[in-house]
Amino acid sequence: MRACVDIGGTKVAVSLSASSDAPLIGRRSEPTAKTGDNDAVAVQILRMIDEVCAEQGVDAASIDRVGVSSTGPFELHDGMVELATPNICGGIAGPARGLPNQWMTAIIEAPLARRFGQVRVENDAVAGLEAERHWGALKGFDHCAYATWSTGVGVGLCVDGRALRGKNGNAGHAGHSFVVDDASDALCGCGNLGDVEALVAGNSMSRRFGQSAPDLFSAASAGDAKALDIVDGLCRVMGRMLYNMIITLDLQRISLGGSVFWHHRDFLLPKLQAQIDGKLMPLTRGVLLVPAGLGDKVGDYAALALLD
Repeated sequence: MRACVDIGGTKVAVSLSASSDAPLIGRRSEPTAKTGDNDAVAVQILRMIDEVCAEQGVDAASIDRVGVSSTGPFELHDGMVELATPNICGGIAGPARGLPNQWMTAIIEAPLARRFGQVRVENDAVAGLEAERHWGALKGFDHCAYATWSTGVGVGLCVDGRALRGKNGNAGHAGHSFVVDDASDALCGCGNLGDVEALVAGNSMSRRFGQSAPDLFSAASAGDAKALDIVDGLCRVMGRMLYNMIITLDLQRISLGGSVFWHHRDFLLPKLQAQIDGKLMPLTRGVLLVPAGLGDKVGDYAALALLD
């Protein structure tokens, strides 16, 4: 039996599956632990696995494989993944970001590996990429990416049929790239001022504009001129990041997910595509941005894809 874990800056979700081709069962979700010791998220996951097993009548001892799709970046300590995640670890950017801890990393893999026979932890966007290539909108594409626009901004990259991982599994952190010059009002949890995530991520909008992402996008969709101007600016930033990936890696298609994008996809998709079309045509001609084929279930299936 397998446990599938999705760690985000806002929530942790746990599901079970009998095999890589079996349906997910018993999904539980709760806010990501951010207080106490820096193993709090791992302790939360262990408890949630036990609770899902009890609910489903599954012997917790039968769980021998655990896939963890997690927001990053990662650090490796003694070969084990720890999260250096700006939206979870408050010690990285300090008190200005308002997180209720001083963690520099959150211990994840080591506590799970002590209990389960096989544990695989990957960046959530890399895992999302694998899920989209296996079951979703990127099936059949060898030069592609999955991008999530949610609490944070993350990317999984595939070139020549191979997912890119990098030296510590951190390839694809384009959300921490810079695409504008002046953004002194946008502090990212990583400590950067004015990177993509600080400018457009879901958790930045209330700080920058005094409106939540749903309220801001709803107002823009309704024609509010001020909100529309803000959203157009957000799409320029996000679109430039996507364009930069396309021309750097010669991609064919990018699948888009994450709560910010997904709940407003019909409104946002043409604005993002407009940042691609007509620019450097030998590299962008025919390249499409598409909604994630797995919809709002990418995170759940991302963890399962790691256990294929």
